[in-house]
Amino acid sequence: MKQFDIIVIGMGPAGMAISAMGAAMGLSVLAVEKDKVGGECLNCGCIPSKALLKAAEALHGAKGLGAYGIDTTLALNASDPMRIVREKIHGINDKKLMKVFEKVTLVKGTAEFTDAQHIGVGGETYGAKKIFIATGTEPFIPPIPGLREIPDILTNTNMFEIERMPESLTIIGGGAIGSEMAQAFARLGTKVAVAHMDPHLVPVGDEDAARVLEDLFRKEGIDVYNGAKITGVSLRDGRIVTNLENGVLESERILVATGRKPVLESLALDRAGIAYTKKGVTVDSHMRTNVPNVYAVGDCNGCSLLSHAAMHQGMLALMHALSPFSFPFLRRERYVVPWSVFTQPEIAQVGMTEKEARAKGIKVQVMRKDFRSYGRTVADGHPEGFIKVVTDGRGRIHGATIVGEAASELIHEWTFAMQYGKGMRHILMMQHSFPSVSMINKMVAEDWMMRKMESSWMRRLMRMFL
Repeated sequence: MKQFDIIVIGMGPAGMAISAMGAAMGLSVLAVEKDKVGGECLNCGCIPSKALLKAAEALHGAKGLGAYGIDTTLALNASDPMRIVREKIHGINDKKLMKVFEKVTLVKGTAEFTDAQHIGVGGETYGAKKIFIATGTEPFIPPIPGLREIPDILTNTNMFEIERMPESLTIIGGGAIGSEMAQAFARLGTKVAVAHMDPHLVPVGDEDAARVLEDLFRKEGIDVYNGAKITGVSLRDGRIVTNLENGVLESERILVATGRKPVLESLALDRAGIAYTKKGVTVDSHMRTNVPNVYAVGDCNGCSLLSHAAMHQGMLALMHALSPFSFPFLRRERYVVPWSVFTQPEIAQVGMTEKEARAKGIKVQVMRKDFRSYGRTVADGHPEGFIKVVTDGRGRIHGATIVGEAASELIHEWTFAMQYGKGMRHILMMQHSFPSVSMINKMVAEDWMMRKMESSWMRRLMRMFL
């Protein structure tokens, strides 16, 4: 048996963060990965999907230039976009990436617990003082009649391996993956239909933001079926038939993007006495399981299915595991988690939506600023979208929604403010470079202050000091 300081099971974003940090601290680290370093995020998730979106954006823009008589032959006759994506991922996942982990002992295979301090991999037994579970999630295939009988169902795990773009595609699921891939495939020439049971796209977000995206989708020829109950899927004359309660969709391929489920079955958690549910491994605020020396980080604990949250959890868990009292910046604070959808326009959210805040009975002021009201976004050719901040009379920030160009970048200012208890006046009083796109954040805060100035008591107060 070989003994290490820490064992990391799974080398996705969370596992990589722990392994790299642990090795840098001089710890002996064993990392177990059954497939590829980088996990789904690097190999078949966040990164390849953004590469495909960028290829689609380039082609879409080239078609627009063609309308002005500009020769776009090279762009319009680009080679297989999926091959380009695969080449980019291969370029990232090379020796440069692995150099970060040269001090980590990497074992390929499937790990299973033998007890709370030991795991087995490929007939070998390994032990460690601390063990971190970072096995992530896999696509959830819903129990739709006939769906599992369809050959070659596409999910994020295999869609980047297809040899050619299908002429038509039905996407089941209107969340982040479904929405991003709908736009990417459509811009690359595929006829796309999205069907899902929720009332609007990106259902965890703001409804008004989703409507902006849906309007643009329809302009690009993407059919969106909200609130659609799918009664069955079948094959007919080589075509995939998706039966809705109020209609029928036919397509060459079908992509399932209906959520995720944790990868836990192979771990034999019961042998170690580790508690879990169908949502994931049960953890406390430091990502520690009910077994004190075992932590579960990232998607496998079900707390937040986001790569950046996984990396953050990995960092916090390792710090706590090494010394829960010595790290001065390891406090029991609420870490705010933003999220983004990288369509055009982008959607980003942090904190509560307007609907969620009102449902909780919070007396809120909703400040909204349309992108078309700002000269920079209009000049850039991206006037669609808005920023909406859920605040109150005192300026406390309960949440922010942004739909539009660079929304995924703009959201971080609001994330920082929420996490560290800053309010609208702090955004107002911070100078923003003009005409940066981020100036629109300051403009929202200015509108909030101007609204306060409109109150009768404030106007009376101002007159007293003239």
